[in-house]
Amino acid sequence: MQIKRRAVGPNDVLLDVLYCGICHSDIHQARNEWSSFPTVYPCVPGHEIIGRVQAVGNAVTKFKVGDIGGVGCMVDSCGTCENCLADREQNCLKGATFTYNAPDRATGENTLGGYSEKMVVSERFVIRIPPGADLAATAPLLCAGITTFSPMQHWKLSSRQRVGVIGLGGLGHMAVKLAAARKAEVTVLTTSPGKIADARRLGAQEAVLWSDAAGMKRLANRFDLLISTVPESYPMQPFMDLLALDGTLVNVGALNQLQGGLIGMSMAFGRKSLAGSVIGGIAETQQVVDYCAARGIKADIELIRPEQINQACDRVVSKDARYRFVIDLTTGKKA
Repeated sequence: MQIKRRAVGPNDVLLDVLYCGICHSDIHQARNEWSSFPTVYPCVPGHEIIGRVQAVGNAVTKFKVGDIGGVGCMVDSCGTCENCLADREQNCLKGATFTYNAPDRATGENTLGGYSEKMVVSERFVIRIPPGADLAATAPLLCAGITTFSPMQHWKLSSRQRVGVIGLGGLGHMAVKLAAARKAEVTVLTTSPGKIADARRLGAQEAVLWSDAAGMKRLANRFDLLISTVPESYPMQPFMDLLALDGTLVNVGALNQLQGGLIGMSMAFGRKSLAGSVIGGIAETQQVVDYCAARGIKADIELIRPEQINQACDRVVSKDARYRFVIDLTTGKKA
């Protein structure tokens, strides 16, 4: 499919896309599975983008031709509301412009994402990629990384605290790595027996199956923080029961209507909280990229060719990804 990108404006950067991760959100959007965020076709997904700067506008100061830049889940915001001014563009009061399937403030047309050869993005929304970074394995940090890093920052996850990661996929495996880097005590809660060994390899002290009634009972009242990365709604009360006094379960994965059944008495007497979080601002996204580069943290990826996208999406849905597919768009380019 041929798509048209806008002309490079004074504050824009033209990226020659090298790599783009496949997020479960891409699949939800492409298949029109979000009732609250219906898909406008044609839809080009992709918001874990690494590219080489090919051109810059005459007012751009952050990048020069030849630099490597990254683009995550947003490409614009109003820039003037209190949330934008507080570096929380994802919570823009006038609505963030997402990388795909959103009205482009510059053109009025629908934004088109990173499953493409080129992108034009305002320099404010392009992330600097540190020299020497593994570019393909850095791409998932721009969604999976920031989505799990941000709640750890907000809820101040620290060493020796107990954190549970619900779901071990693209987001979940980054949550484990990031929590382990903080020296927190990490437990993975998964439906997949085949991921138990991986959880430990990635840095978890323990992994427990949802179906293990005795294991789940043993974990009651244990966790200071639970990060739920599961992309579909599920009964959350069994996991709320795992929170310690004043603990919080943060949902970052399921964006459709959540399942009911929470027990108010249990939440009240344990002063337990259910919260949500979505990606992070541009400054915080730059922070997680720099944090990971300094510590050698990167995603576990499987490189694929563009013609393998549909097959890869099916494998994500069937929980066969280990742990992020990244589209290699470097053929014929200087990677």
